[in-house]
Formats: sequence, structure tokens, C-alpha cells
Amino acid sequence: MILFVYGTLLDAGVLARVSGDPALARQSRAAMLEGWRRVVLRGTPYPTLVPRHGARVEGAVLRVGDAALARLSAYEGSAYALTPVRVVTARGALHARAWIAPPWRADRARDWP
Repeated sequence: MILFVYGTLLDAGVLARVSGDPALARQSRAAMLEGWRRVVLRGTPYPTLVPRHGARVEGAVLRVGDAALARLSAYEGSAYALTPVRVVTARGALHARAWIAPPWRADRARDWP
């Protein structure tokens, strides 16, 4: 599966520790998600995404196997759902999935750093 990550999983150390695969960070590629904005997930220090015309979110794409996906899913928790997205990389557009919380969980007034 191809994942688009845009928050804490952009940190190579966090990604390696959580996924159990230290090579994932080296295999990631920069990507851009158009039409979305990164905001704070209400009641947490973590980000989520909300649709926003004209906005864009910088992140990375990476291909993960079943074991890493299971570990990353446990890390993301039940607040998020894997959502299909279309991202743009230096090699062109591709379909990926991103963990996004339901809109009512987002604090739209607070951008995530």
C-alpha cells in the first residue's frame, strides 16, 4: 500500500520505531496533497486534514507492507481512518491513502505546525 504521511510520521526516528522498518524513511519521497489543510486534531497535539480549496499539505509517500501497515495503524489509533487521496510527487500524480480523522474531530481554527 502507498501511504501519504503528513505529521509525526515524517520524523524518520518515529517512523522507524513505530513501523518496525528503519528503511521506510529512506524510501519515502516528497509529495504534495492539494485541496487539503493540516490542522490540530481536537484534544491532542497531533494533526489531521480537512478539505480546503486552494490549500496544500506537504508530506511524503511510502510503500508499506502488511506488517508495517498493521503497526502504523495501531499507532494512528481509532481516531483516524485510512482515506484515499491523490498526491503529486516529482514523478507525477499517484493514488495513496492517508490517515484522516472525521471532520468533527478537527480543530479548524488551529493549523498544525
